[in-house]
Amino acid sequence: MRSTISIALLIAGLGVAPSQAQAHDLMTLDELMDAFGWDFDSAEIKAEQYGDGLYVLFGLGGNIAVSIGEDGVLIVDDQFPQLVPKIEAKIAELGGGAVDFAINTHWHFDHAEGNLALGPQGSWLVAQANSRRMMADAHVINMVAMQYEQQAYPEDARPAITFDETMQFHFNGERIDLLHFGPAHTTGDAAVIFRGRNAVHMGDVFNNSGYPFIDADNGGDLDGMIHFCESVLAEIDEDTTVIPGHGPVTDYQALVDYIDMLETVRAAIMDLMAEGADLEAVLEAKPTAPFDAAFGDPSGFVNRAYTSLQKAGG
Repeated sequence: MRSTISIALLIAGLGVAPSQAQAHDLMTLDELMDAFGWDFDSAEIKAEQYGDGLYVLFGLGGNIAVSIGEDGVLIVDDQFPQLVPKIEAKIAELGGGAVDFAINTHWHFDHAEGNLALGPQGSWLVAQANSRRMMADAHVINMVAMQYEQQAYPEDARPAITFDETMQFHFNGERIDLLHFGPAHTTGDAAVIFRGRNAVHMGDVFNNSGYPFIDADNGGDLDGMIHFCESVLAEIDEDTTVIPGHGPVTDYQALVDYIDMLETVRAAIMDLMAEGADLEAVLEAKPTAPFDAAFGDPSGFVNRAYTSLQKAGG
């Protein structure tokens, strides 16, 4: 299992004793930071290059794609406001200036909280329309082992530019496609395809650090996640660089294998549900067993997958 910390790890309660997780029905961001050893002061921003002017930054929270060129700087996801100065410093080190556009792959705090700094600074914020809608109010994110209430963002931290299904940028010498294929990880996910560099950022629809998190209490959907991944697969090719929401940058085949995992687990859970199994029985049956060695603790994933399938009517 990869070491990168993500919401997918949070839902499994890794690093937190059960008694501690149960003691916090609604945790603050500071409590989450403490529970999982996140520290803004000591956090480092690291960069990897994936083509001329295209980089991926790693820090705390979701992976950040960065396009730097003659038109300026465009980023995909922005982590936390406390890290924005470090992110900006790394972009400057890579030859870029101020962030002109920041695209949110979805509305969760570990991918979009940097809006709180970038928006007031003048960056144009972009997202799928449902993500802007979710940012306008407070929402509880049920991570199974713990719950976090993400607060509403002020107007200047909400995306000023939104789209429903598709949108295009023509920026830094290439076309950049923003695509939405319906509810998946959340109700407002966006895949961002850099056509010239042949790379795609998928946000948390594709997690490469462990089992994914399906925000089933806020409209996330396992069937939708499979459909979203398959739809992205149809838009790319075997040479495409695939940037996950968390974990190492990878390739087309890794996405194919991920879809296989999702489909296999879905089928196993559906069979159990057809036999009348409740959540406890499904967990005891270990429907993810063939994949646990690679993906880690499955309890949170199975909980949210079962919940989403139950809401869809099985």
